[in-house]
Amino acid sequence: MRLARQIGADVLGGLNYVGSLTLLSLHAAYFIFIGPFQGRPTRVQPAISQAMETGVRAMPILSLITFFIGLILALQAAYELRQFGAMTFVASAVALSMTRELGPLITAIIVIGRSGSAFAAEIGTMKVTEEIDALKTMAIDPTGFLVAPKFAAMIVMVPCLTIWANTMGILGGALFGVLKADFTFERYIRASLDALFLRDVVTGLIKSAMFGVVITAVGCQEGFNTAGGAEQVGRSTTRAVVASIFLVILVDLIFTMLFFVMS
Repeated sequence: MRLARQIGADVLGGLNYVGSLTLLSLHAAYFIFIGPFQGRPTRVQPAISQAMETGVRAMPILSLITFFIGLILALQAAYELRQFGAMTFVASAVALSMTRELGPLITAIIVIGRSGSAFAAEIGTMKVTEEIDALKTMAIDPTGFLVAPKFAAMIVMVPCLTIWANTMGILGGALFGVLKADFTFERYIRASLDALFLRDVVTGLIKSAMFGVVITAVGCQEGFNTAGGAEQVGRSTTRAVVASIFLVILVDLIFTMLFFVMS
């Protein structure tokens, strides 16, 4: 009986948490898409600054990781395909794996570590130091002031980073293809492009946009939930990272199943 109550409490807690994330996302969407037409414009400069921090400054580490991931995929694919004399399919295996799944997922994990945790720490610190209360006292909505620019930046930049990650992964596979699989660079790129359909790229970008929404919502929500001293800020940051990774994997599963049914 106690186990059943615990499971029920955990399920209700999870549903309540998802509901709070949904409400926060809808509230931020109002300030982004509807607020400007009602005299409440989105703060453009903070959104641009956040886009620079989330997107442009993440490119070096994202490039390095996804390039090596593409190289590893090519090595693993070649290990099996050479047994069947099918080394020519290495390029298509890497391209499809990166665009459909690994590109968006690796991008999301890197963004979680760089930006999702930063959102939780920033807003959590403001909550602890009562800056959030000061904003409310000045009749400034914290969601519109703090959260909406982050959502706007992430919705744009995470798909852009995903496109870059896909490109770097394919180039990583090309390194192996040119050195060990008797491809020329032009032939490898052509084989990769021939293996891809528009839906392969679009499904990855749709998932990456949803990942951006999830990461931002979790990071900001954990920041708002911070209570206590500086120690709680660290715990909120940890919870934001763990919850973001779990929900990103869950969203990935849901959308992958949905696209599979629709294909």
